[in-house]
Amino acid sequence: MVNEEKVKEVIEKIRPQLQMDGGDVELLEITDDGVVKVRLQG
Repeated sequence: MVNEEKVKEVIEKIRPQLQMDGGDVELLEITDDGVVKVRLQG
């Protein structure tokens, strides 16, 4: 099972590097079978 809080923690860790390059990341969903779906922007 994927821990949503851990996923959000990792996203917050990588977000500054993405934003420095003009991008961003958004958590869309975590499926029942543990697939993490994100939207990369920029």
